[in-house]
Amino acid sequence: MEVKTFSVWDYVVFAALFIISSGIGVFFAIKERKKATSREFLVGGRQMSFGPVALSLTASFMSAVTILGTPADVYRFGASFSVFFIAYTFVVIFTSELFLPVFYRSGITSTYEYLQLRFSKPVRYAATVIYIVQTILYTGVVVYAPALALNQVTGFDLWGSVFATGIVCTFYCTLGGLKAVVWTDAFQMVVMVVGFLTVLVQGSIHAGGLHNVLEHSANGSRLNIFDFDIDPLRRHTFWTISVGGTFTWLGIYGVNQSTIQRCISCKTEKHAKLALYFNLLGLWIILVCAVLSGLIMYSHFRDCDPWTSGIISAPDQLMPYFVMEIFATMPGLPGLFVACAFSGTLSTVAASINALATVTFEDFVKCWFPHLSDKLSTWISKGLCLLFGMICTSMAVAASLLGGVIQAALSIHGMCGGPMLGLFSLGILFPFVNWKGALGGILTGITLSFWVAIGAFIYPAPASKTWPLPLSTDQCAPSNATEVVSPGMSNRPAIAETWYSLSYLYYSAVGWLGCMAAGVIISCITGFQSGRDVPPLLIRPVCNLFCFWSKKYRTLCWCGVQHGSGTEQENLEQGSTWKPGAEPVLQNGLGRESLVHVPGYAPKDKSHDSMVVEKITHF
Repeated sequence: MEVKTFSVWDYVVFAALFIISSGIGVFFAIKERKKATSREFLVGGRQMSFGPVALSLTASFMSAVTILGTPADVYRFGASFSVFFIAYTFVVIFTSELFLPVFYRSGITSTYEYLQLRFSKPVRYAATVIYIVQTILYTGVVVYAPALALNQVTGFDLWGSVFATGIVCTFYCTLGGLKAVVWTDAFQMVVMVVGFLTVLVQGSIHAGGLHNVLEHSANGSRLNIFDFDIDPLRRHTFWTISVGGTFTWLGIYGVNQSTIQRCISCKTEKHAKLALYFNLLGLWIILVCAVLSGLIMYSHFRDCDPWTSGIISAPDQLMPYFVMEIFATMPGLPGLFVACAFSGTLSTVAASINALATVTFEDFVKCWFPHLSDKLSTWISKGLCLLFGMICTSMAVAASLLGGVIQAALSIHGMCGGPMLGLFSLGILFPFVNWKGALGGILTGITLSFWVAIGAFIYPAPASKTWPLPLSTDQCAPSNATEVVSPGMSNRPAIAETWYSLSYLYYSAVGWLGCMAAGVIISCITGFQSGRDVPPLLIRPVCNLFCFWSKKYRTLCWCGVQHGSGTEQENLEQGSTWKPGAEPVLQNGLGRESLVHVPGYAPKDKSHDSMVVEKITHF
């Protein structure tokens, strides 16, 4: 394929993104230089408002994986991807109403602090290591994705692009901390939306209007959105996306350090919830833009598919190739699209680096060296940002071996996020689960999810379950490209036709179910955790929704946790100190932490402020 190159204006637009993003990091480094504490660096002093945090959340998780991967997925498999509209809704509701209140009110900085409060140190450390591995793998994918775009449209060296991305991300993250990450994300979110809109407008014009796009898509079976087939082996159906997608994204949102860290940086719990709900609106907007881009791209290439004809070498290059086609005579706009893709990457990588630095500092450095000065803590935090920036950038090399970016990214989250979601669900929803059950549950969930995912990588699912919709090459110029054929099905074990062929969106659900089942069973065998030893702030009494008519049944479902004593809520409403001295202290056999403060409660708006929980830890 003849590589189209950038014009001068494309380089100007693209360079502006790097300059402004780096400038924000420098600005906050100078502005906050007198507030040299790790708390200020890692969680922004817990004084952020919901607006920039909402934009930051959307930008981070609607990364270049979405900008490049989702339109290509819609182009090849149809608009069923839009069912994620339902999954995103459930995810944000569960996150804001179930998980966020527990994390926010307990005043933690790392979500894995909760696991020591609720269970034990070994559970906390195991979960932290799993999160670090998951995030490094995922970040490698989102660094590699825009490098592909640059390589396709400009001829830049692929790995040179990868390292340029990593250097810029690490630079402003290390300089400015969380505030730089959040405000840079807000700017990059605007760039992403503008980039998408230019593609939608120009693409629709080329297709003769949106009506023609929809007509061509319908004729090509791209608008068959709702497929209610319950077969779990089918790649995308209504059930795999709505159910499996909810579990996958809940592992990303509900208990992910990158999300929760920005939510707890808000000045009140009300602001944190507003950030999540406004972020949902942003997720919907980006999803609609990505799906429409895929349909417009199909309308444009319906008679000459550049992938099967050999014009491009990978489906993830479809979107940048399409952009260079429709903007061939419009200098600057190809640069805007690539800036759009890079905006997603910069925001995601910076958020991941900041989150990795936070959990490492809070869960390891701070535990091992509890008496560090503020100045030294800040420098260690910055050093961790630099270290993880280099590691995540290097992991992009491995991402080139994982296939399509959208499936690779969600598979990684499913493999690690599902068991992690199960672990936090055990802690928050089941007061009787002990630390042995929690540790056994996370190990079981990880084993099951990795088993099915690695098996699927070695033995891909049959073509009948995953093969794309028909793609035409009738109007293409003759080429020497060979026809794409179905993967070979010979020498496959019987399990490859069932277990290994499970939809990648169910990996998270498998890990969650395995973790939950093992955690409950092991706790039954080893002896239940006494509810009286669990501080009420660490449990969400969701049984109140189902037993609202009977105080007796509600109390029974609390398993001994003192929700009904009135102590917790009365003290919250009075803004006073809740001391569990009058209540049993958390005891788990391996560690002991006592909560001696709860976040302040604002009676006027019925919300908690960002007062940090003081913890007395006995090592």
